[in-house]
This record gives sequence, C-alpha cells and structure tokens, in this order.
Amino acid sequence: MPVLYSFRRCPYAIRARLALAAAGFAPGPNLELREVSLRAKPPELLEASAKGTVPVLVVPGKRTGSGKENGSSSEKTKPAQVLEESLEIMRWALEHRDPQGWWVGRSPAALAEITAMIAENDGPFKHHLDRFKYAARHGAAGEQERPMHRAAALASLGRWNERLARIPEGWLLGSRPSLADWALLPFVRQFRLADPAGFDAEPGLEPLQAWLSRFLESKELATVMAQPWSQPQPWRSGGWIYHLALESDWQQAKRQGFYDRSTRAASLAEVGFIHCCTAEQLEGVRQRFYADLADQPGALRLLVIDPQRLNAEVRWELVPEVGEVFPHVMGVIGLEAVVT
Repeated sequence: MPVLYSFRRCPYAIRARLALAAAGFAPGPNLELREVSLRAKPPELLEASAKGTVPVLVVPGKRTGSGKENGSSSEKTKPAQVLEESLEIMRWALEHRDPQGWWVGRSPAALAEITAMIAENDGPFKHHLDRFKYAARHGAAGEQERPMHRAAALASLGRWNERLARIPEGWLLGSRPSLADWALLPFVRQFRLADPAGFDAEPGLEPLQAWLSRFLESKELATVMAQPWSQPQPWRSGGWIYHLALESDWQQAKRQGFYDRSTRAASLAEVGFIHCCTAEQLEGVRQRFYADLADQPGALRLLVIDPQRLNAEVRWELVPEVGEVFPHVMGVIGLEAVVT
C-alpha cells in the first residue's frame, strides 16, 4: 500500500491528507501513515526523497500484466512512484477518486483559476506568511520587517476575500469547494495562528473570515487532525535502534557528553555493552523492565539512536531468555548519535 510521510501541523501535509481522505484513503486499510519528527528525519524518508521535507507519498510498484519475451510470457512491474510535493499528492489522490469534484471534471477555465490561486498561495503568500510568522528567525531586521510582510500577505488574502464576496455560496469557485479551497485554507489557518486577535479584528475580511471558520469547524479538517491521520508520536524507523533510559541517567549523560548505562541499575563497565532494541521489541522491553514506572510521567526517556553516528560497534546477539536477537552497543553512546 502507499506510504505517506507526514507532519501533523505542516500545512502542506494537511492539504495532502485532506485530498487522500477525500479520495477514500485511510491509514490502516489502504495507506500507511508515518508521522515524522522534522528534527529527526528517518532514513527511509531520506532514501525516498533526498530533500527530506514532508509530505512524501511512496506508491509501491505493481504488476501491470504479462508480456512476451523470447516467446515466453513474463510479468511486468511498474516501478515505485515517489511524490515529493503536496500538490502532486493531491492530484494523484483525486485522479484516483474525486467524489466531490474538487479537481476532476472541472472546466479548463476553472482549472486555470485553481492553478493561478494555488501559485499565488505557494509563492508570494507563503513567503510573506513565513516572514510574518517566523520573524524572530531573521533577527532584528526580521522583527522590523514583520508588519511589511503581514501587509503583503493581507494583499493576497484581500484578493481571495473579494472573490468570496462575489460568490454567495462562499467557496472560491462557486457552490462547492474545489482543490483551490482545500489547498489554500491550511495556509490561511496558519496566518491566523500567527496573530488570532489581529486576524479576527481585521476589517473588511468578513467573507474570508467566514470561509476560514467553516474550514476550522469542518469534519474534513477534524478528520485529518485526529488519529489515525495524525499520530501523537513519530513513527519508529527500522533503521534506528532504541534504548529506554532513566531520565536521571540521561541528564547525567548530557552533563558528561556521553551515555554509558547498560540497562536499569547497570553500567556499561559492569556489563560490557549497552542494551538496545528494535522498534518492534521496544514495548516488550518496557513491560519487562520498566512496568513499575508506567504511572510516573517523565521517569523514562526513549533514546532514538542512529547506528551510523555511533563510534562503537553494534553487535546483534541472541538473548536466550527472550529468544530474540537484540542490538548491543559495545561502547559509549555519544550524544550526537541520539537523534531524539
């Protein structure tokens, strides 16, 4: 099934999830959703898409029938498809199934209007939105220019507001929402989040404010912002290994610059290696050794470790008591190897 790499709050990822949900996809039955921490991008994401941004949709290859080679029949396999842009994902989903007519079946003129509005949103509006919302990232100059970028973003909002004011039905292209509405609204939502009181008090934007309110209260947005479309914890990559540490031991590691506890109440010096596990083994380890801490929030910290950043060897060894092979780190774990 297709695999979607997503991040809950990202407006690009939100609009991709909106289209996939509208097309009948759902995490579990016909889609695998992998929530990503942008501070610790899993190797599977980077292998699929070197730019490492979300959303990314990986559509597996499939058999396309049989052909003839040297007089014998042979099956052909269509290679995997990697969609690295949210609009690509939206269009792919809607071409698969578009029951509400967001994109498929629209007239050439309507498609041109949709394309133009999305281009303005993804270009100048997004630029000014980022400089307005994240002004502090650009130092004193960013703070000084923040009002200018807010005004420039409002110019785009004003054009969309004028269109909405002319259409009694309240959508950008008429009586029903189109791809333009769902592609723009997550970004308008983000603009409001930067200054809710200022947005709500902005005069003359009543049609656009009502348009956004319908979106914020919609079942479509509620669906893709809740489980299973939005996961509370990042997906656990099979390319990483994991270690449960007492919070006190982790704080000591940060002070000394490396982690050297093998397991609970045992050091690396005493055992000779640091116990780790795979993502699939993690809950079993938690239950066997740390169940008594379940009612103590903050007592445990999950260390997600990138083996490629370790200076020590990783040995995969059988643990007879469990009957499984576990990864053992044969030296200290440098802080640079702990990705989250």
